[in-house]
Amino acid sequence: MQDLIFVNTLKGHSSAVMSVAFSPDGRTLASGSQDKTVKIWHLVNGESDTLIGHGKSDWFGGVNAVAFSPKGQLLASGSDDKTIKIWDVSKREEIFTLSGHSEKVCAVAISPDGQFLISGSHDKTIKVWRIENGEQILTLNGHSDAVLSVAFTPDDRAIVSSAGGNDKTIRIWYLANKKLLTLAGHSDWFAGINSVAVSLDGKIIASGSQDKTIKIWGRENGKEIHTLQGHSDWVCSVAFSPNGKILASASKDKTVKLWDLATGQIIGSINYQEAVYSVAFSPNGKYFASGGGDKNITILPVDL
Repeated sequence: MQDLIFVNTLKGHSSAVMSVAFSPDGRTLASGSQDKTVKIWHLVNGESDTLIGHGKSDWFGGVNAVAFSPKGQLLASGSDDKTIKIWDVSKREEIFTLSGHSEKVCAVAISPDGQFLISGSHDKTIKVWRIENGEQILTLNGHSDAVLSVAFTPDDRAIVSSAGGNDKTIRIWYLANKKLLTLAGHSDWFAGINSVAVSLDGKIIASGSQDKTIKIWGRENGKEIHTLQGHSDWVCSVAFSPNGKILASASKDKTVKLWDLATGQIIGSINYQEAVYSVAFSPNGKYFASGGGDKNITILPVDL
């Protein structure tokens, strides 16, 4: 296992960074923070623009999730203020606000075709929205606790979600035929699943849990392939490298770990001063970014 070295640290948030996402061209990075702001970082010079709008009418307004559209022209953010905002990335302006959840929004994702947005909330629902006009077109009910993570499959055929509390399940919602596949296997009485990710080929799903483990699942049959063990506290975020060979995981144990998916072994690890809440790979797979309780974003090379 190789220790990794910091390449760059982006500073500017005044509270914990809960979510990071690279733009499709890899030239910018978005971050959402408990300071109620979204920042768009220029990765060439480290400068940032700040998007303000969440939490204006509510004491709660932390930003839990950010996601770019496939062409990078739009950015979605989900907040403790129960709303999702859609931003014009080039103009750095809010386009509109999506309201409909009755509790805080924990997760957002935009479909690969760029037409739809999904959101997961503490109200135990997943909502599907039409991006072009902000219309809410569907609500998915079934989780018994807060929906903490959502993702689209690359073929747009299904939505993948995970929930916290005593739900402890991953659900695959096939929208065309209404089929629902439920994956269960994470342990502990109260060990919710904080994060799910789908590989770019759509064949496998990774889940990071409060039981300190990561599980790898076959998407089509829902069978557990193997369990990755090595964190000593909650796993908060998981992300596949673009080539599907490496998984990154961020944890409350103050580390980010890189895993070889072929062997299930840890191949890289870095220590932080505080819990790490989010991790994302750059589109070319050469870097990953992480954000956490130290209020900073760290960008590191995947050079193993």
